Amino acid sequence: MNRKNRKISVGFIALGCPKNVVDSERMLAEIAQGDFLIAAQPENADVIIINTCAFIEPAKQESLQAVKQAIEWKNNPRLKANKVIVAGCLSERMGQELLDQVKGIDAVVGLENRDNIAEIITNTLNRKEPSIYSEPVKQSNHLNIHDDRTRLLINSGYWAYLRISEGCNRQCSFCTIPSIRGQFRSKKPEMILQEAQELVVCGVAELNIIAQDTTFYGRDLKPKSDLVALIKQLETIESIEWIRLMYLYPTGINDELIKTISDSEKIVHYLDIPIQHINDKILKSMRRPDTKKQITELLEKLREAIPDIVLRTTTIVGFPGETDEQFNELMDFIKSIRFDALGCFKYYPESGTVAAKMPDQIPEDIKEQRIEELMLCQQNIAFEKNRQKIGKKFKCLVDSLENKQLARGRYYGQAPDIDSICLIRSNKKGKKQIKPGDFVDIKVVDFQNYDLIVEPF
Repeated sequence: MNRKNRKISVGFIALGCPKNVVDSERMLAEIAQGDFLIAAQPENADVIIINTCAFIEPAKQESLQAVKQAIEWKNNPRLKANKVIVAGCLSERMGQELLDQVKGIDAVVGLENRDNIAEIITNTLNRKEPSIYSEPVKQSNHLNIHDDRTRLLINSGYWAYLRISEGCNRQCSFCTIPSIRGQFRSKKPEMILQEAQELVVCGVAELNIIAQDTTFYGRDLKPKSDLVALIKQLETIESIEWIRLMYLYPTGINDELIKTISDSEKIVHYLDIPIQHINDKILKSMRRPDTKKQITELLEKLREAIPDIVLRTTTIVGFPGETDEQFNELMDFIKSIRFDALGCFKYYPESGTVAAKMPDQIPEDIKEQRIEELMLCQQNIAFEKNRQKIGKKFKCLVDSLENKQLARGRYYGQAPDIDSICLIRSNKKGKKQIKPGDFVDIKVVDFQNYDLIVEPF
């Protein structure tokens, strides 16, 4: 292949959670600054990069499938693909095993080499043998924490994730994150504020605050800081309209944080609080610090202090030893609390975790039955809540225009990528054409499954 007179093209496939999205955006910026072309269609690029996820088995399998697909493109003489580079959590978790298991990979890139991706592309193009770029994930060294400034945003451009820390100190018995991402390390406030300012310059109006454990922010810094102090600083950025808090551990939500959210004009009344379960014995087995009493009291306190709050959670069913009675206790709790949004995972015995070695592993058919029952219950709750919203008015951020008659957006109770959306039935407000990035006043007129059908007014 003669590359002397043209730029090398790079196809990029981004998988995984919001934290992975930030890593993907950083790598894309490095690739663009490295004088490579970013291909619209990965299969037609000279180099294909997959930023993988490996949190649970389905994510691992999705990543492996994407890698194998890229290798098929590479082996197809009608396509341009010449090299395949695998980055992200799967590379960090498997390392050499990934090269041994999937033949045709040209480079495996661990998390600590994220910002060297442009150099790695060049090296890979000049090598015939596969390479591994891997270093131990930084544990508590805040001088070397990833700097997420300078990103090439891959969403609408009007919202963005703002990662405030890396890693996790929790020792949940089912979770692989600490072994992949290392110990909890907070970014210094000044670095976060500079990144937020940079995002504003790019047109971002909504910041979605993410971490593995958002409420733990700042406790490891010297001098110590906390989430309240940080978001109060972020509120001072004039062009930011919405600040959304994701991944809050129940035990970290205190009265000061609740009051800060209630009093704020920018922090949206939406909280993502993964509870995982509600039975005290299962929570203890999961090594979660919460109890049913604490979680119930917290949710009641939040709804009393912030009546219009939207609550999202995540649960796990089929954890080792989960009895029918314990599952039914979770179901009764979901019916009683009526979360606005809920995600549910089947338990997967991940290698290297404590829970994988526990007795009384639950058969797959029972897990499937339980997740189906729980999600059907939540569907009924969500549809009823949507029905109750008909006639209500909200402010909506326009994300995209579908055609002359339809736009897509979100009101404060809908987080990007994971929640439902607003289908804006007319993309005009009076005589004015609405456009992506606009905040428009809308009225809910109907719903379509989880999505709201709205009209500007």
